Order: sequence, then C-alpha cells, then structure tokens
Amino acid sequence: MIRLAIHLALDYEVREPGSHFIFNIHAAHTERQRVLQEHLDLNQGVPWRVDTDPATLNRILRVSPGPGPLRLRYAATIELDHHVAQPAAIPEVPIAQLPTHVLPSLYPSRYCPSDRLLRLALQEFGHQVPGYARVQGVRDWVLRRTTFKSNTSTGTTSALDTLLDTVGVCRDFAHLMIALCRAINVPARFTTGIDYGADPALGPTDFHAYVEAYLGGRWYIFDPSGTAIPMGFVRFGTGRDAADVAFATIFGDVLAGAPRIQIEVLPDDQGRLVMPWHCPEALSTDA
Repeated sequence: MIRLAIHLALDYEVREPGSHFIFNIHAAHTERQRVLQEHLDLNQGVPWRVDTDPATLNRILRVSPGPGPLRLRYAATIELDHHVAQPAAIPEVPIAQLPTHVLPSLYPSRYCPSDRLLRLALQEFGHQVPGYARVQGVRDWVLRRTTFKSNTSTGTTSALDTLLDTVGVCRDFAHLMIALCRAINVPARFTTGIDYGADPALGPTDFHAYVEAYLGGRWYIFDPSGTAIPMGFVRFGTGRDAADVAFATIFGDVLAGAPRIQIEVLPDDQGRLVMPWHCPEALSTDA
C-alpha cells in the first residue's frame, strides 16, 4: 500500500454577487483508494456542501461566495491499495457483455469524437489481438506521436486537434487515447487527479489527466502522457472527457490565480515508506 498526503491552495477574486463554484477537488472514495482524513477550509463563512455522484463516485464541492477574495484550502491523506494483474490475462469485454453504466464511455463525446477516428483506429489497431496489450499499444502510439509541451492547447482543443498538431498537455494526450479506444470498441474514460513522481522539469505539481479503460471487468489505469508514475495517481473524478470533470467550473465574474499543489509520500502505520514505482503490471483503483 502507498500512503500519500496532498495539499491544494486555490485563490480567486470574486467580482460580483451571485457567483457560484463547482469544484471537483476531493479525493474519490473507492474500494482501493481510501481517504483516511481530509480537511477543507474556506476564508469566507458561507455555506458549502460536498455531494457524491452515485454513478461515478465523483465528490462535488459547491459554494456560492460573496464578492471579494475567496481562498480555498484542501488537504487529505490517501491510502492506495491497487488491484494488480498480469496484462496477458486481461481480455477486452464484448460489447454485449458491457454493464449499462459503462456504455457512456463507449460513445463519442465533445473532446473525444471517436466516430471521426474510426478509419485511423481500425488501420492502426484493428488487426491486433484484442486485450490489454492492444490498449497499451494505443497508449504507446499516442505517446510516440505527441510531444508534451505546455501552453499548446486551449479549452476547445479536441482529440482531432491534438492528432493534427502533435503537441499537447496531459489533457490532450488523454482525449486522443480515449477517442482511439472508443473507435475500436474499448470503453475509456477521462480521469483527473494529482500525480506523484512527475518530472520536476515539467514545472510545479499540477492537476493531472489520465485514462481508465474498461478491460476484464474493471477500469485499468493508463498514462498516455508518460509524465508521471501511474502508481502515484490520486483520483478525483471520472467522466466522458474534460468537460465532465473540470477541477473548477465557475459561474460569474471571477479572477483566478494559479493553483498551488503539493503531494508527498507518507509512512504507513508500521513506519514503512512505500514509494510509487513504474511497474509492468496492470493497475486499478476500482474494486
């Protein structure tokens, strides 16, 4: 098991009454990601609430602050006990056997127009044996053909744009992999959180986007950006694409500062410090 501590600091200037914030910054509770403790602090004494989506387990913070500075601080201690499996033993799931709740991750979405990538996906991956290795091949294909570069995409950049531009950030890598997976009938979803182990040369710790593909009856982790260590991912939210799980959705006239994020590894109850590492096995934080 791996124990991680995370700290988030978000700062805003609210410039009009009636503003509303929807945050997706709380660590998800799953069978294999346990939130041992957490604390939220707001400088404004206004009501707030955290709701859990029963389908996705996303935990949504909602708050309506007054005009002026809004300072939000969230800290949590998380324990990860990954499900670990051998890739060769993980099959794809026939469409007829997919659970109903998985089906939305099979359809085209705003940033993942898989229907427009069908010919490319079949050309590149249609001849490969179905299974975990084929999905890993999609991940590797995206990583080989896309260069990580900050400030190269916007909130409107889709998987098609990334395919043509061949540059992007983690969000863009994830969208392209998801679209290609869906085009070969593998359910894939957009996952957000924080990562431990990213290269410091990429800049300060930030929110991270990666992919979970539905294989062998559970959601397995893939990192098409190749910038971090999947064993060190703390999941916040999952959705069809980035439109579903932005870390902050803001209604009103608001100025936003840059997020400040910290993550560190902690010793467990027996004093053992287990660091995330790159492993060849398949990983999942689902049941």
